[in-house]
Amino acid sequence: MKIAITSDGKTLESKVSAVGGRAHYFLIFENGQLDKVIPNPFRIGGGGAGFAVAAMLADEQVDLVVSGHFGEKMLGALAEKSITKRELSDLKVAEALKKIME
Repeated sequence: MKIAITSDGKTLESKVSAVGGRAHYFLIFENGQLDKVIPNPFRIGGGGAGFAVAAMLADEQVDLVVSGHFGEKMLGALAEKSITKRELSDLKVAEALKKIME
């Protein structure tokens, strides 16, 4: 399973981002191991970040995305791409990953 966790930083000790489409980074995990860190190119700018992020995560073949919160548009875009979501807040990335892998 490929998991994307929104993050305020580039490491496992960073906090899970409170926002989905406007997160600073996406940490991509495959089989529980950090595979890639992607700076969010859609973090700043006009509307449509959720749609663009969902397309980017689909291109990365992500199965599950974790964030503190998802906007309605991003939820719809994730559903269209068959990507599941889970909201977890006030955790470090490593803690969120551990909860998912349990």
